[in-house]
Amino acid sequence: MCLSSFFGDIFGHGGRDENAGIPRGGSLKVDLWVTLEELYSGNFVELVRNKPIYTPAAGTRKCNCRKEMFTTHLGQGHIQMVQRDVCDDCPNVKLSTEERVLEVEVEPGMRENQEHVFPAEAAFKNMYFGSWQFLTWVVTGEPHIDGEPGDLIIRIKTLPHSKFERRGDDLYTNLTISLLDALVGFETTIEHLDKHKDDQVTITRERVTWPGARIRKKDEGMPNYDNNNAKGVLYITFDVEFPKGELTPEEKEAIRTILKAGSPPKTYNGLRGY
Repeated sequence: MCLSSFFGDIFGHGGRDENAGIPRGGSLKVDLWVTLEELYSGNFVELVRNKPIYTPAAGTRKCNCRKEMFTTHLGQGHIQMVQRDVCDDCPNVKLSTEERVLEVEVEPGMRENQEHVFPAEAAFKNMYFGSWQFLTWVVTGEPHIDGEPGDLIIRIKTLPHSKFERRGDDLYTNLTISLLDALVGFETTIEHLDKHKDDQVTITRERVTWPGARIRKKDEGMPNYDNNNAKGVLYITFDVEFPKGELTPEEKEAIRTILKAGSPPKTYNGLRGY
C-alpha cells in the first residue's frame, strides 16, 4: 500500500500535486549590442542559431521519478514504512539540433538594458546576429528533458558613438568652432542620427561664444520609448580652437584696438566653482 495514497484518502487529496508546475530549464540572457542610430530610428535584427531539442528515439526511459513512502503489514498491528523511488515509463528521446530564426525588433527609444523575451527559447549552441557570430557553444540553458526550456532574454546594449552621448532621452555632443566664429558669430548644421538632410540641426550664433558654453535644442534628442512623438533635448557644448603660430606686432595691436581693454588676469578655485 502506498502511504501517500493512504493519507490522500484521509485528507481528501492525492499524494502527488496535480498543480505542480512543469519543470523548466534555466533562462538565458544575451547582450545585443546596437548602434545609437538603430535606437533612434528602429531596426530589425535577425537572430539565427542552432537550438538543441529532444526528438523521439526507440525504447523507453524512466521519467518523473520521485520518492514515495510504502507500508507493509507485518501482522499483529505492526506496519513497516519504506521509502522507494517511483518512476514512470516515458518514450525515449535523443538530443538533436535544429536551426531556428528569430527576429529581434529594436524599437525607437529603447533603453539601455531593456529586455526582449523569447519564451522557451533559451537552449542554443550557436548564435548569429546577421553575418556576425555573436556567441559560440553556449552550454547553459539546455532544455529540461521532462519539461520545457527556459526563456531566451535579449538585453539591449548601446555601442559607443563618436559624436553623441545618450543620457535617458537626452543627447549630448561637442562642437568645435574657430576663434573667429566664437567672436563674430556663425551658422552651421549638425548631421543627426538618421542622416537625412531635412533632419539636420541648424545652429546660429550672433553673440560671442566662450569655451564651454552650452545650448539646448528642444525635441532634438532621442525618441521616448513610450511615446515616439516626444523627444528629449540635444545639448551642444562649444569648444573654441585658437589659432596656432605667432602674431606680428601689427596684428597684436589691431586685436588690442578691436577688443579694447580686457579684464585683468584672475586666480580662483575652479574645482569648487568660485
